[in-house]
Amino acid sequence: MPGPLSHLTVLDLSRVLAGPWCTQLLADLGATVIKVERPQGGDDTRMWGPPFLKDREGRDTQEAAYYLACNRGKHSVAIDFATADGQRLVRELARDADVLVENYKVGGLAKAGLDYASLAPLNPRLVYCSITGFGQHGPYADRAGYDFIIQGMSGFMSVTGEADDVPGGGPQKAGIAITDLMTGMYATVAIEAAIAHRDRTGEGQWIDCSLLDSAVAMMSVMNLNYLVGGRAPERIGNAHPNIVPYQTFACADGHLIVAVGNDGQFAKFCEVAGRREWSSDPRFARNADRVRNRAALVPMIAEVVRSRTQRDWLDALETVGVPCGPINTLDQVFADPHVVAHAMRRDLAHPLAGSVPQVGVPIRMSATPPGSDQAPPLLGQHTREVLRERLALDDAEIDRLARAGVVSLG
Repeated sequence: MPGPLSHLTVLDLSRVLAGPWCTQLLADLGATVIKVERPQGGDDTRMWGPPFLKDREGRDTQEAAYYLACNRGKHSVAIDFATADGQRLVRELARDADVLVENYKVGGLAKAGLDYASLAPLNPRLVYCSITGFGQHGPYADRAGYDFIIQGMSGFMSVTGEADDVPGGGPQKAGIAITDLMTGMYATVAIEAAIAHRDRTGEGQWIDCSLLDSAVAMMSVMNLNYLVGGRAPERIGNAHPNIVPYQTFACADGHLIVAVGNDGQFAKFCEVAGRREWSSDPRFARNADRVRNRAALVPMIAEVVRSRTQRDWLDALETVGVPCGPINTLDQVFADPHVVAHAMRRDLAHPLAGSVPQVGVPIRMSATPPGSDQAPPLLGQHTREVLRERLALDDAEIDRLARAGVVSLG
């Protein structure tokens, strides 16, 4: 069944993660995504390994896991748009595209005539999305943006990690490039909103998404804790600034996440823990009291939790409806029966490896279920097909462009 965005063509001039994450989601939702890459090397992330995908003989290919994570469902067209012919080809592709996504430095595409100001007169309906580190204006606009740096600048690392005065304390980044991923998600929402506007008015527009803006917005509750309370939040490890107990505890054989969300759940937790008196203690009866007195309560909980195994706690707390959970490694995640039931691992046919593992789309739609059946493409895999079908070039002209180094045919 065609996806909900199957009527859209997306020209993807982005690379690395934020832009490709956005365009992969658009592809999963049915859009035709044409990924334009450099003929020599392509997207930088193709070589960001190991690990690399193995071919049928068990040898490393040039397809790094990093690249495979964010380029599913796309058509790869290798065009050198540093050349005049390459620029002409990309402009012709943009003439009939619905969306263009790029993540070059501010002004980086203007000299190639591929910026919004150059393309909008050719295609007034074009939705053009620029993704940068710091946006199109402001004192940092010309800086390159890197996820790690943005995690620090946005305040994210000021609230992530253990407090400075405990062992291992200090600022900590997320284990994934979270600001790249969130920017890709915000860009996807913005593109869909711009398409809705275009459907009503016929008017395209320019979208400006930045990693720093996205990361600041992502701070959500922490932002309001500061703006309302007047005090910048601090790092408190795995604890929650507004809820107690809501953190990790060491069990006899591992760790347990306890996420008590209300006073009733706390009373049930106390009963399972064999400490009913805590729920009637005026220091701990209400969540606000527990937050104020966390220094007294948390060590007592930690002592009790340490006396039993993780499985004991999970079974007992789940039975009475107290939210809790383990801390899984990824091998445990993909073996989890609920994750398996939701088909969050998929295997797609791949020309070199036979198949390539992919992660399922975390969106369920009753009428237009998302998900691409096309593996991340090889470099230039679709160059001939796209130039022939989209621009009506014949094979002789495509071969001429390939001999001149303007395109690569994979």
